[in-house]
Parts: sequence; C-alpha cells; structure tokens
Amino acid sequence: MRVDLFDFVLPSERIALRPVVPRDAARMLVLAGATGLADRYVHDLPACLRPGDCLVFNDTRVIPAQLAGWRGNAKLGVTLHKRLGARHWQAFVKNGKRLRLGDTIRFPAEVAATAEARHADGSWTLAFAGDEPVELLLARAGTMPLPPYIAGKRPADEADTRDYQTMFAAKDGAVAAPTAALHFTPALMARLAAMGIMQETLTLHVGAGTFLPVKAEDTADHAMHAEWGEITTATAERLNAVRGRGGRVVAVGTTVLRLLESAVGPDGAIRPFAGDTAIFITPGYRFRAIDGLMTNFHLPRSTLFMLVSALMGRERMQAAYAHAIAAEYRFYSYGDASLLLP
Repeated sequence: MRVDLFDFVLPSERIALRPVVPRDAARMLVLAGATGLADRYVHDLPACLRPGDCLVFNDTRVIPAQLAGWRGNAKLGVTLHKRLGARHWQAFVKNGKRLRLGDTIRFPAEVAATAEARHADGSWTLAFAGDEPVELLLARAGTMPLPPYIAGKRPADEADTRDYQTMFAAKDGAVAAPTAALHFTPALMARLAAMGIMQETLTLHVGAGTFLPVKAEDTADHAMHAEWGEITTATAERLNAVRGRGGRVVAVGTTVLRLLESAVGPDGAIRPFAGDTAIFITPGYRFRAIDGLMTNFHLPRSTLFMLVSALMGRERMQAAYAHAIAAEYRFYSYGDASLLLP
C-alpha cells in the first residue's frame, strides 16, 4: 500500500510535552463496533469493558539509554536500541559519520564504548568497556530516552524518570516506554479488578526503531525493526482460557499487540514465545490473538498508525484522528488514549 495513504496533518500544539495528573485523568476516544465513537476518560475504562475481559500489559522497564559522548573532539549523540549481549548494544548514533570501526566513544562518568560494527540501517554495535554491568554504567552516564518530538522541544529532567515509566515496569531493557500503560494507576487497577476484569503481563523491550519514519513510498518496501519479547507458558495458557470462556483479550499498547500476534497460531491459540519479532501489521492483516487495543495517538505515516488502521479500517481511523485533532486531544507518548474495540 502507498505510505501517503496514512498521512495526516497534526498541529504542533497537539503534541503533549508532559502527562496529565493524575495519569488516569487523560482523555480516551472510544471506537466500538462498526460505527461507535465516544469521548471518554481513562478512568471510565471499567465501564467500557465487560467482566471476564483481560487487559494485557508490557512489564518492560525503560533504561537511561540516551548518551552524549565524544570521539576525539567530535560530539556524538547515542541512543541504545537493542541489547545484543552482556556488553554489546545496537545503537543509533547522531553525527555517526564521524565514527569509524574501532573508534572509542567516551561518555561522562568514565564510561566508554568501542564501535565494533555498522549495520545496514546505519546503526552501530557498541561494546562497553570494563567489568561493571552495563545497567550501572547507564545509570551513571545516561538519561531517559524521550521521543524525538519531545526531546526536540525540551530536555529530559528528573520528572521524566517517573513520568516515562509505567506502574508495571519490572524488567530492564526498553529504550522507549509502552506508553498506553502510562495512563494506569493502582486505584484504576483496583476498580478494574472489582469489575471482574483481569490482567496479564508479558515482556517486549521496546527499541528506538519505533520512532523511525517510514521512508519507503510503499509499505512493501519498508524493513521493520526487530524487538525482543517473551510470553511465558503460564501466561499463554491463561490468555487462551480467557477467550475459551468468552472473554476478550485487550492489548494495552501496540507492543503487546505485536507480540501476541507474533505468538499466535493459525488456530487462534497463543503459544509461549521468546525471541525477536519484526512483525509489520498493515491493512489486510487478519488478527488472531486480540479482541481490542488501548493505545495512544500515533505519528502520521508511521507503522503504528498503519497497525490501528489494520484493526479498525483506514478511513475510519483517519476520521477518528480528525475528530481527535478538532476536539483538542493530546497526541503521542505523553498524550491521551484511544480504546479500539472492533
């Protein structure tokens, strides 16, 4: 499909630079069935679901993966993307044309890494020096990796260490937050449980590739980034049991949806999964693992806007986004939410 079919104009003032407080006070656009559209709030979610439904969350934890370093006198901006080993990370490097194989990049707090390989997409494999766990090095030298549409307007600060982490964060490895889950609070989870709405977690370490623009003119020519994820046997069995009882599996975030759809079989059963997924979902895709999606509002021409268009229909999502813009919804990572129930 032509990528320009997924374009739309978003006024810059609709991009949220901070989250609302409390988190569940964010607005939520609900699309249900073939034509339904309603303006709600995240704290209305219990009334939008049914007893026996199950919300699935991503328990990845965002690490301070943004680094400022130097190769000689050249300043480099490094965003870690994906763990390749105990001391090796794949990274995008701003001003990377100044970097050569074997070069050492020096970061603050006596942290250093060697450029070991360059990938076809322009990213690099970096090997961190020393014996300390890389997580400790990043805690000293790194900052929270805010999305470029926020980082271009303000620097990361202490508030982001709290705001850009979900209440489910448990397993280090993400370089971008699974932002749909940022809206949840313990109080909201208690109300959902009281309504008989269940919860499950899986792990998908979100990579910086999620922010890369689609440069191809046709979706068939776009190479999707890979991310590592895991669904345990017990989680897969419980999710299959939910659907067996007539409940709905609702993914909280596109990361959860992509991993579930990577793990499902032709029979609709979710299998245990551990490894990389590079699934690219566009209109025409047949969903097997999920019955709904809660997600934030996505960038024009992005793979994630293509995903929600595949779930609900491209024309319907274009109309829904036009409504959200006119109604002054807040967009992107710190913005408002949508609940999509096809």
